[in-house]
Amino acid sequence: MEKRERIEFAGLPLAVYREIATHLRQVEGVEVSLTPQTSKQFDYNQSQVSCLWVEYTSNSGAESRQRVQQILTYYHNRYSV
Repeated sequence: MEKRERIEFAGLPLAVYREIATHLRQVEGVEVSLTPQTSKQFDYNQSQVSCLWVEYTSNSGAESRQRVQQILTYYHNRYSV
């Protein structure tokens, strides 16, 4: 992997995190993983996901990185996080 980026959307539901991950996995040269929430105390306002990791492989180019940013911007604007 060339570059790894941590993405957090505070309070975003698990289903939306999964939707974002699925959307990002369609971009060439990009791999995505979800990190579960590690908080010991339950909070309805907290997501079940702590963060999303986006990894760019050696075959990802500028277009792939730009597409990832477009996707993340879309979800950021849609969910006002």
